[in-house]
Amino acid sequence: MIEGLEIVRHPRARRARLSIDPASGRARLVLPKRAALKQALAWAEDKAGWIAEQRALLPQPRPFVPGAVVTVADEPLTIEWTPGSRRAVVREGSVLSLSGPTETIARRVEAWLKRTALAVLETETAEYAAKAKVSVAQVAVGDAKGRWGSCASSGVIRYSWRLILAPSWVRRATVAHEVAHRVHMNHAPVFHALVEQLYGEDPTPARVWLRTHGAELHWFGRSS
Repeated sequence: MIEGLEIVRHPRARRARLSIDPASGRARLVLPKRAALKQALAWAEDKAGWIAEQRALLPQPRPFVPGAVVTVADEPLTIEWTPGSRRAVVREGSVLSLSGPTETIARRVEAWLKRTALAVLETETAEYAAKAKVSVAQVAVGDAKGRWGSCASSGVIRYSWRLILAPSWVRRATVAHEVAHRVHMNHAPVFHALVEQLYGEDPTPARVWLRTHGAELHWFGRSS
């Protein structure tokens, strides 16, 4: 059995299709609704070599360990652990300093990154919302694999916290995109025009950057 294989039956699939999720490294086997599972699994097993080749091309894991460098809002920060009992992560210049149990370093660094991302995204969302003359009920962060932001009709905007690891111009373009949805809950030309107006320039390069490099952000904090 292929490790980490996800099987999905899709009503519009006409044949078996195998792919690798660049954000997680999981293999996905998409099948027509009535396809024979046993035959499809055998076919997927025959593609084990191709799967290995594709996984070898994926981004390398970037675990949060002492000595690792994480770029946060365009600034490279080095994780530094020192003996002691202090559990809080403290930024000291270009260093993320912490003590405490080594087995919780990764969890604590990720929690710090999420708090930092939320603070930055709240500020930038408020900036663009004021420019668009709209209200935003709440800003939240999560870790969705399929999207970088979402805007609900209730006025809640949710972002991937991993945007804090992306270049600031990419993050800000994403914020402008979601705030523009408070005016237009679609992707009509008038919506894209508003995004560009809020952002102050063409946001296309930011979308291209996320399509090209976005998967790499999901490998931060992973050890394998």
